[in-house]
Amino acid sequence: MHRRSFGHEFRKNKWLFVMIAPAVAYFLVFFYFPMAGSYMAFTSYDLVKGIFKSPFVGLENFKFLYISGILAKITMNTILYNVAFILVGGAFQISAAIFISELAGKSFKKLTQSMMFLPYFVSYVLIGVFVYQFFNYEHGTLNGILKALHMDPVDVFSNVGIWKYIIVFFSVWKGLGFGMIIYLATIMGINNEINEAAEIDGASIFQRIRYITIPLIIPTFITLLLLSVGSILKGQLDLFYQITGNNGLLFDATEVVDTYVFRALLNARDYGLVSAAGFYQSSFGFVLVLIANYLVKKYDRDYGLF
Repeated sequence: MHRRSFGHEFRKNKWLFVMIAPAVAYFLVFFYFPMAGSYMAFTSYDLVKGIFKSPFVGLENFKFLYISGILAKITMNTILYNVAFILVGGAFQISAAIFISELAGKSFKKLTQSMMFLPYFVSYVLIGVFVYQFFNYEHGTLNGILKALHMDPVDVFSNVGIWKYIIVFFSVWKGLGFGMIIYLATIMGINNEINEAAEIDGASIFQRIRYITIPLIIPTFITLLLLSVGSILKGQLDLFYQITGNNGLLFDATEVVDTYVFRALLNARDYGLVSAAGFYQSSFGFVLVLIANYLVKKYDRDYGLF
């Protein structure tokens, strides 16, 4: 009965199935089929023998990550950075969206919106080059300005503490425009009669923002938060690697799961160990999504993803 109904549905909407086929193929090839490679995390991978003929070692790869102490460090770094990206980025995106929505001039509004969105298209490779040229000790722009002011130069690449702020700044700066567009679309969808009624009742612009705009964009923020939680253990390899490079002095403060996996592949080529780190990363993210969705549904069932 199920096959017959599916066949009927396929004949009825065959062109819709044809249109969705590339998307289904994309997710199957690049997301679902590669999941079989997770088995590598439980093997001592041998290039000659392949994935399923390599010696099975159980949880030895995970045990090594735990005993070495690297797992706790990169997990903590990754979580703290992503929490900062979500909260600081979300605050700036909401503020920018509210600011743009309250502008009166359409031409200036469009220009400001475009200028804020432009960094989203800038490659992290270019950002890495800019960071190096600006903070370079010998020929960097920053030290050039300091020398011109007869001040001592600063070796930024040896100052571990400042890099967490630099990384968060560039992440927020690059994603500001894209996130702002999402919140701006939500604000534009608010019934204008609500604001007009509040304005007639004597509400100031700040009161309208506080009691109307912000409460009505909270569902959008929660949805984006839930979507971000699943990737909270992904450290944006391009961001961290392009900005800090292979500077060993900064590893304690900037090493995340993605950069650890990348460097481990380049240096040790221990595929089983690297797969264990990736498997841990994905499993941790899956659990976080379930927990976050459960807590959100306890607050308001309508805000849950599933």
